[in-house]
Amino acid sequence: MTINAASKKTLKQRLQESSAVLAPGVYDSLTALIAAQAGFETLYLSGASIAYNLLGRSDIGLTTVTEVTEVLAHITDRVPCSVIVDGDTGFGNALNVQRTVRDLERAGAAMIQLEDQTFPKRCGHLDGKTVVPIKEMCGKLKAALDARKSEDTLILARTDALHVEGIEAAFERAEAYLECGIDALFIEALRTPGELDRACAQFAQRTPLLANMVEGGKTPLESAAQLEQRGFRIVIFPGGTTRFVAAGLARYYASLKQHQTTAPMGAEMLDFDGLNALLGTPELLELGRRYGA
Repeated sequence: MTINAASKKTLKQRLQESSAVLAPGVYDSLTALIAAQAGFETLYLSGASIAYNLLGRSDIGLTTVTEVTEVLAHITDRVPCSVIVDGDTGFGNALNVQRTVRDLERAGAAMIQLEDQTFPKRCGHLDGKTVVPIKEMCGKLKAALDARKSEDTLILARTDALHVEGIEAAFERAEAYLECGIDALFIEALRTPGELDRACAQFAQRTPLLANMVEGGKTPLESAAQLEQRGFRIVIFPGGTTRFVAAGLARYYASLKQHQTTAPMGAEMLDFDGLNALLGTPELLELGRRYGA
């Protein structure tokens, strides 16, 4: 399968349009390729999903900037999509943030997300989070904005303060981060439709606002169309890919253990030729022949 990249817009250009950007979560080049073939132009590289799939561990701050950068570079080499990258806390202080931004920008990030949790962080829908002072986070955001080479590389500020300090404090932080000059805003783990609407009422007319849909998380699950109607401009489903794959693999391995063959799962699998068609193996072999490889 091929992916049409002829009319690719930057994410910055795309956010000037009226419709919301729907970005599925990916965690490697294969998931990115399949999402691109399904027609998605923007992807979300989830730090949690990198931890789940690369380390087989929970999202509690165990990944490194080097690991995230390497995964991102493989994805942007494979697909022409814009990628929103979860940069966690920036992996340290303001100077670490600058290195993180430079590394992720070189690897092809269209938007880099930075959050105000302490380091090491944890998943935004887990309890027990803590946040840094507003002044410290503002310094990190200004460092990020200074570090980027291109203004087409967008900086997304995320606050996790709602479950730590309450919604008023979270909105206060969001206002402060907006004043730093960031390009988009993410208030994590809003709990009710009313809180979703409050966030949009205060911020959606001034900056692109991101809605995070986590299956079984603290925020009510809604469609991108519903969230767009509320005022959100970016909608992500960051971990749905991993949850779907994990459920499917659990069934696959249980069946293989029971039946000692993959035959009962055959209808749910790609065969050898089907996988090679998805990957573009015939085109790659043809390219190799052009170079005598």
